[in-house]
Amino acid sequence: MTAPDAGPVLVVLAAGKAKRYGGGLKPLAPVGPGGEAILDLTASDALSAGFATLVLVVNPDTGPTIRAHVDAHWPESLDVRFAVQERPRGTVDAVLSAWGEVEGHPRFGVANADDLYGPPALGILADQVTKGATANALVGFRLVRAVIGASPVTRGVCLTDGERRLVRIDERRGVVPRGDGSFDTGDDRDPAVLGPDTLVSMNLWGFSTSLGDAFGAAMTAAHEAEVLLPELVGRLVSGHVGEPFEVLPTDSRCVGVTHPDDLALVQADVRAQIDRGERPAALAWSG
Repeated sequence: MTAPDAGPVLVVLAAGKAKRYGGGLKPLAPVGPGGEAILDLTASDALSAGFATLVLVVNPDTGPTIRAHVDAHWPESLDVRFAVQERPRGTVDAVLSAWGEVEGHPRFGVANADDLYGPPALGILADQVTKGATANALVGFRLVRAVIGASPVTRGVCLTDGERRLVRIDERRGVVPRGDGSFDTGDDRDPAVLGPDTLVSMNLWGFSTSLGDAFGAAMTAAHEAEVLLPELVGRLVSGHVGEPFEVLPTDSRCVGVTHPDDLALVQADVRAQIDRGERPAALAWSG
């Protein structure tokens, strides 16, 4: 499934081992009204938002299953590329695995394969990758729109300066909803309560390919350890390496499957989004 380069590229991270999900393939979890997988909806939303090329980063074990799903369910006209992350060394290494597919572009987007960001959020990212004022960006979701159910989750709070540039991502653990619309935290840190409009990172990024050396250096320094994208971005912004990261706020809903019990919640949420007109009922290539 290849075609000439025609627009922005989205790297979709699908190489995770999904340990908390019981070893199942989260990107292929059936969440759509017709049993469509998370990955199907993500691809459809990305194409509707303006992305022209999807690069799926997979691991050697589950990659063949994901590729077989794509071959069976996606039209051949889609520009889909595959990159293999040989070892589980974190999301920075996952992006580097796809570098051969993005290095010809000045910018590219990155998204998780097991989160549904919604067409509006992906549209904001596609616009930034295409013609945004800054080379690097993070799409920030309002906390109330990025939590599903009552199980504790970890969320990266986006701290910004007066010009909406990212200063730091503050990882908060044990985040659970309260009855008044705000959120408790379970990490014994201040503030103990987060407001519903707190902007958080859900791993939806826009990167300049000029950061290739920084990505490579981070993995070299880590030796065999994992390096996560928020960790690397934190070092870049604190050290003023490269261009700043702009935080792009969205009111879009972001839901994903972390635990097995989340599946029914996400299925219900997707149906509710469709009923409210927030997402189409059919995939972009279904007519």
